[in-house]
Amino acid sequence: MGWPSSLQLIGSKGLGGAERWFQRFCDALADCRAPAAMGIRSGSGIDQARREGIGAQLPCYRLPFRTVWDPISRMDATRLMRRVKPQIVQTYMGRATRLTQPHQLGRPRPLHVARLGGYYRLGPYRHADAWVGNTRQLCDWMVAQGLPSSRVHQIYNFVDPAPELALIERERLRQDLGLIEDEWALLALGRFVTFKGHHYLIDALARLPTEIDGRPWRLLLLGEGPLEAALRSQAEASDVADRILWLGWRSDADAYLQLADLVVFPSLESETLGNVILEAWAHSRPLVTTACRGALEITRHGEDAWRVPCTDSVALAKGIEKVLNDPGLGSSLARRGRERVERDFSRDAIMQQYWALYTDLANHG
Repeated sequence: MGWPSSLQLIGSKGLGGAERWFQRFCDALADCRAPAAMGIRSGSGIDQARREGIGAQLPCYRLPFRTVWDPISRMDATRLMRRVKPQIVQTYMGRATRLTQPHQLGRPRPLHVARLGGYYRLGPYRHADAWVGNTRQLCDWMVAQGLPSSRVHQIYNFVDPAPELALIERERLRQDLGLIEDEWALLALGRFVTFKGHHYLIDALARLPTEIDGRPWRLLLLGEGPLEAALRSQAEASDVADRILWLGWRSDADAYLQLADLVVFPSLESETLGNVILEAWAHSRPLVTTACRGALEITRHGEDAWRVPCTDSVALAKGIEKVLNDPGLGSSLARRGRERVERDFSRDAIMQQYWALYTDLANHG
C-alpha cells in the first residue's frame, strides 16, 4: 500500500515518552517505506540519539525551535515544507504545532495534523486541519472544547513486542549495576516532573520491608528532569537512597525492561496514556500502575495490571508487595499484558490506522 508523503515535526529538547513515541513512529514509517522526513530541534535529545546512530533512517532536518514564538524557526519550518513538499505535515506538542503554519504556503499546501498526547490548551492547535488524540477520553475532551468531531481522530500508540534478552547479557547487566544474585529489580521510567508521581513512589519504597518473599529489592530509575534534586533529597531523608539506582535517560531502555522483575508506573490522574504501560506489556513484565486516566482506559485490574489509587503511597507499596509475593499473579499479569500488545497495540494495527487517516486526508482534504 502506498503512503502519502509526510513531514514529522517535533520541537522538544529533552527525552521522554512523547519523544520515544516520535522515534518509534518514525522508525515504523521508515520500515513501511513511507515517503517521510523528520524535523527535530537542533541539539535535542532526539538529535543526540540520531548522531549516535539510533532511530529511523529517514531524512532528518534540524531546526532551532527555540521558543513557541521564534520567528526564525517559523520561517525555517515554512522553508522546509516548501523543500520537502509533503502531503501531510504532522506536528507534536505545542512548540512545533504553533510554529508550523502551512496556510502561509498558499495552494496547494500540506494538510496539517496536530497530534496531542495530553490535555493541553488548545489555542495553539486550532489552526490545524485535523487532530489525533492517543486515547478516547482525550478525543472526547477535544470535541467538548469545540474541535469538530469529524476531524478529531483517536489512534492509540503502539509498541513492538521485544525479543528476550539472552541470559548471559541479562546477567552481565545485573553485574554492571551491582545487583546481587537474588535481588528484585524494580523499574520505573519517566521524566522527573510532578505528574509522573515519583514523590509517591519514593514514599512507597520507604514503606516496603527490606526483603519481599525473602529477597532484597532495588529500584532502577530511568529518567531525568527538574525535580531530580528534590527527589534525591527525599530518598536520603526517607533512608532509601541506597536502594535506588539513578540511571538517567538510557537509549537502551529495552535492556532494563528485560532485566526488571516488576515495572512500577506511579503517575498522577492527569497522565493521558502512559507508554510505559505498553512497554512493560511488550517485554512481558508484570506491572503495578496507578489508576491514572490512561491506565483506567487501557488496563484491566488483576488481569493485565495491578492498579492502585493515584497519590496513595500506602496502596502503591502494598501493590508492589502483592505482585512480588505472588509469582502466579505476576506471571499472569505479564502474559496477559503481552497478549494485549499483540492484539490491540501492535505496530501493524496502529500503522494501518495512520495509513487510512493519511490517505483519506490526502484524497479528500
